[in-house]
Amino acid sequence: MKVNEIFHSIQGETTYAGMVCTFIRLTGCNLRCSYCDTTYAYYQGEEMTPEEVLRRVEDFAASLVMITGGEPLLSPELNQLVNSLTRHNYQIMVETNGSLDIGKIEGEVVRIVDIKCPGSGMSEHIYWDNLNQLTPNDQVKFVIGDREDYQWAKGVMARHKLAEKLPVLFSPVFGKMAPRLLAGWIVEDNLKVRFQLQLHKYIWGPDRRGV
Repeated sequence: MKVNEIFHSIQGETTYAGMVCTFIRLTGCNLRCSYCDTTYAYYQGEEMTPEEVLRRVEDFAASLVMITGGEPLLSPELNQLVNSLTRHNYQIMVETNGSLDIGKIEGEVVRIVDIKCPGSGMSEHIYWDNLNQLTPNDQVKFVIGDREDYQWAKGVMARHKLAEKLPVLFSPVFGKMAPRLLAGWIVEDNLKVRFQLQLHKYIWGPDRRGV
């Protein structure tokens, strides 16, 4: 499998925000979102076996591991890696862009599924059947760039009754939307979502890698 980077940091998003976490960023993505902040993961990386990745993860003491990308579901060895981490009692999250079938992910993992809003330019690639496969153990994320994205996300939530099933995360596009604006809309609508910021960008800055 091609691995872009492995690092130890603070989880900046999801309901695990603020917790120490080891990140495994896999190389390759099938989407090109307008606000992508990890374009370096499109192609850069080194070939590693799941066993080699495990040994690198073991160098850190964190019990929480996030497999991200790029798009992890593009890697044929993803389940080998998940199974290897599971055997060593890691708590595992897999973050996916929502364009591929999450049913292919094996094992007891927390699936973080990004539902691409129109502002991403990629909403036509959503694999909608994923919403029928979600469990209370999973989480869905909407990255909001403007009022249109917000209204669209609200509609998706309502049609699929997402807030009744699992945690729903709303975050503003960093550098494009003022956080207070999105927070205000959520409060005004008393929306049952978790507002989140990308903590790592506020701690270390938006351009620093490996955090």
